[in-house]
Amino acid sequence: MLLVKACAGSPTAQNPGIGSPAETAAPLVVGSIPDQDPEKVQRQAEKLAAYLESKLGVPVKYQPVTDYAAAVTAFKVGDLDLVWFGGLTGVQARLQVPGAQAIAQRDIDEQFTSVFIANTQSGIASFTDLKDLNTLKGRTLTFGSESSTSGRLMPQYFIQQAGMALSDFKGEVGFSGNHDATIKLVEAGTYEVGALNSQVWESRVAEGAVDTSKVQVIWTTPPYYDYHWVISPEVEERYGQGFIQKVQAAFTELDPANPDQKEVLDLFGAAKFIPTKNENYSQIESVGRQIGKIQ
Repeated sequence: MLLVKACAGSPTAQNPGIGSPAETAAPLVVGSIPDQDPEKVQRQAEKLAAYLESKLGVPVKYQPVTDYAAAVTAFKVGDLDLVWFGGLTGVQARLQVPGAQAIAQRDIDEQFTSVFIANTQSGIASFTDLKDLNTLKGRTLTFGSESSTSGRLMPQYFIQQAGMALSDFKGEVGFSGNHDATIKLVEAGTYEVGALNSQVWESRVAEGAVDTSKVQVIWTTPPYYDYHWVISPEVEERYGQGFIQKVQAAFTELDPANPDQKEVLDLFGAAKFIPTKNENYSQIESVGRQIGKIQ
């Protein structure tokens, strides 16, 4: 995954030297946690990369990663400059790169939720009170990725708030790998209960990709901050002072009235992107430390 970056004295976007400016600059390398079907993640990232390249005037390259931990590591070592992280992975990445900043998130990410779903054959009834998570004792449960905020961290936090431990579930708690896999495992009856990103659930139901005669939502969590873009401070050494603010503006200026830009927003399930900041994820960091995902 090692990538060639601009060397000292090489052309940059602001100081292109002889030749075309954007073509001779090292690319801004964009990544994303693989939280959904890989083809969907790749399509949304490539559309966004094309948009950013047109707005920023520098080459932009999408670099896929294999899992959540790989995204954090690639950001830490400088192979990725700008990454679409979940709440937990964003905090993990920032803590390892001094000066890294959370710059933008979707409008839905400042009030994000998870859903608990159940196989309809399990006979589990839906509920509205957190304390009723206790009714899931003795059931089988799967999360998504081990490092997922909406598919593991916050669902586990609310389970603890209800006075339960993971040992109260039947057998070992599962980790499906991503939200789509969680839906399929519960739909098939492999697990009685699953926890996942509410936006992915609603999107898949709207697409007709879920057999709602076999799986249903039984509880929606309280809101919390989740997905966001994190950028490395190193980009300002490469492209010049103020580049981070320029990238933030590129996100917040995505216009749903422009068909190409609306496609980008739609692929991310967003009405718009809004500014965010590191301090918004203090709860995520605190919960991450409580359950040992942040040391």
